[in-house]
Amino acid sequence: MKKQYGERRFLWLTVGVICGLCMSYFWPHEPAMAVATDRDGDRFAITTVPTRSGNAEGVFVLDFLTGRLQGAVINSRTGKFTHAYFRNLAADFNVDPTAKPHYVIVSGEVNLPAQGRAQFAEGGLYVAEMSSGMVICYAFSFVFNNAPSAPQQLLPMDRFQFRQAQ
Repeated sequence: MKKQYGERRFLWLTVGVICGLCMSYFWPHEPAMAVATDRDGDRFAITTVPTRSGNAEGVFVLDFLTGRLQGAVINSRTGKFTHAYFRNLAADFNVDPTAKPHYVIVSGEVNLPAQGRAQFAEGGLYVAEMSSGMVICYAFSFVFNNAPSAPQQLLPMDRFQFRQAQ
């Protein structure tokens, strides 16, 4: 009697493991996507932005002292930065860079449709500035190629006022 009970336990364990493996094989898989943002006090911030599926992310640096946002995308085939982007945020927010504007930057998924020949990256940048009380969404065109391209301006897509300007 004892031997039969032990055999059933092993049978149920085997059935459970097989069912678990089958479920994990057919369960929908979702890739883990992560973007990163960091800052150094009131000097600069850095963030990553998704470009296209299967390609490297873009990295963008916001210099708080000059109000300039610059970025680049590394080519996953050559290991070199082949796409460069820039924007003068102080002009966009209409702030004086010497007055120490307070910027915040994050990236997110935007998936904008193509406009003419411009195909946009899957991600975009959201920049807020405290004294102007504005948030602006920036997008950038991204077409994968091995040859380095000329630096392009980031494109402001839209903006909204989150508080009254000071």
